[in-house]
Amino acid sequence: MKTKSVYKVPNGKLLKVFLDYEEEANLIKSISITGDFFAYPEEAIELMEDKLKGVVLDRSCLLEKIQLVIKEHNIEFIGLNAEGLVDGILMCLK
Repeated sequence: MKTKSVYKVPNGKLLKVFLDYEEEANLIKSISITGDFFAYPEEAIELMEDKLKGVVLDRSCLLEKIQLVIKEHNIEFIGLNAEGLVDGILMCLK
């Protein structure tokens, strides 16, 4: 199922998430993350999108995976954080 959300991160920037997911298994098939936030290094968003494929659409699973990717690849967000990204992704399900 394809869906999208637009979310204003508290004390942050605008986040747009385009999500294609497997409804029965509740798994991310593909995801596109855009918005007016900044991420370093430059390829951080593409990397995050790639690493989220196959992840279960569950708050704790998503948060754990996103925090792991941030730590492993020294990703720095400005105007966005892991919790805000999880919220934006989960809003696609509503």
